[in-house]
Amino acid sequence: MQTTSRFREFGDALRGRLIMPGDDDYDDSRQLFYGGMDRRPAAIARVADAGDVARAVTFARETETPLSVRGGGHSGAGHSVIDDALVIDLVDLRSLEIDVVDHAARAQTGLTAGEYTAAAAEHGLATGFGDSGSVGIGGITLGGGVGFLARPFGLTIDSLLAAEVVTADGEVLHVDDEHHPDLFWAIRGGGGNFGVATRLHLRLHDVGRVVGGLLFLPATPETIAAFIAEAQAAPSELTTIANVMPAPPMPFLPEEFHGSLVILAMLTHVGDVEAGERAIAPLRSIAQPIADMVRPMTYPEMYMPEEEGYHPLGVVRSLFVDTFGTAEAQTIIQHLEASTAEMRVAQIRVLGGAVAAVPNDATAYAHRDRAIMVNTAALYEQPQDESTHQDWVEGFAAALAGDDLRAYVNFLVDEGPERVRHAYPGPTWDRLRSIKAQYDPTNLFRHNQNIRPGT
Repeated sequence: MQTTSRFREFGDALRGRLIMPGDDDYDDSRQLFYGGMDRRPAAIARVADAGDVARAVTFARETETPLSVRGGGHSGAGHSVIDDALVIDLVDLRSLEIDVVDHAARAQTGLTAGEYTAAAAEHGLATGFGDSGSVGIGGITLGGGVGFLARPFGLTIDSLLAAEVVTADGEVLHVDDEHHPDLFWAIRGGGGNFGVATRLHLRLHDVGRVVGGLLFLPATPETIAAFIAEAQAAPSELTTIANVMPAPPMPFLPEEFHGSLVILAMLTHVGDVEAGERAIAPLRSIAQPIADMVRPMTYPEMYMPEEEGYHPLGVVRSLFVDTFGTAEAQTIIQHLEASTAEMRVAQIRVLGGAVAAVPNDATAYAHRDRAIMVNTAALYEQPQDESTHQDWVEGFAAALAGDDLRAYVNFLVDEGPERVRHAYPGPTWDRLRSIKAQYDPTNLFRHNQNIRPGT
């Protein structure tokens, strides 16, 4: 642990500012999105540029101070803020340059997905991130990025043209297909293991108005299976995220459905409005909708408002499946009915489309051939109930996945090193370890879903 004077000396060298315990904004600055984590870092460096990041990385390396990186603070394992660590907080890196002619953006990684999306939409353009507007663009991109535009345009990393990365030796590198191509391969899915991404050069796609929004259907084994079948058969312009869950007490839902199992589907169709209506029609016809809020809208409207100060307690498990029918749907119904969690969900993301058009070995995200991603999750209020809900979530995931343990790294929580290994199947793991040994041989960047250096 470094002395306060050593930290203050380091802080004086920053263009940004160093926040220490006792400072007025220390408690606000160490907050994470998810609840149940009361982390107390030694200091928080609110960096002003890549040079500040390099100074922070060098300080941590030379003083053997633990290091963590905070973008939007959405790490499910709480890796963004670590006890007794130096936190690199990217929140003030907010520059965004949009090139309308070349359909590209240069964005610093303190921006959130919602902020970037709103600015790009002013020009009828978009880059796909996830399904939360408050997530930082750096973290979601480095892990892959599976969201509302996955089927027409692929993962976020499929729109990544280049990146500015600060490596463990304090160098600021421009990384793309021609410059450090091995590192460029690794950061497209390998997470924060290889450095701190301070700026992303991203492709923008023509996305004017979309046909999108929420569609609520009754959840039965038949309707769930039919929904997934229709979503897979839909044109690639349509991306669906189906949440099978108890209906929340939303004011637009009839009261008699509150608490009943429903399919809460988030739909996004890119392109012609009439084509969007045709693509969505088979989903609407599965059953009489409980509520239908799908309409032509601007793309940023797909991000639902988030309650300020909301810090949920939850457990989640991520998995892939390649086949889905009434048997799998029945498993979902049975497990949801058996849970005591106030809010529990099976979230089903149909993949394919542009996601599958990229070879498995082209990036560190090596699940291109997987048809469907599923997350099982439980939200709860009392910390002492965690183990009960964790057992349920793990049993639910095992019932769907069987012996297939592969997972998407951005949806991993604190599940241990074996689960990280499952995020990188086949030769991907060995290649990542080799690149890690080249760029971070001492594993300075280890407070993440960690890939240890190796050969």
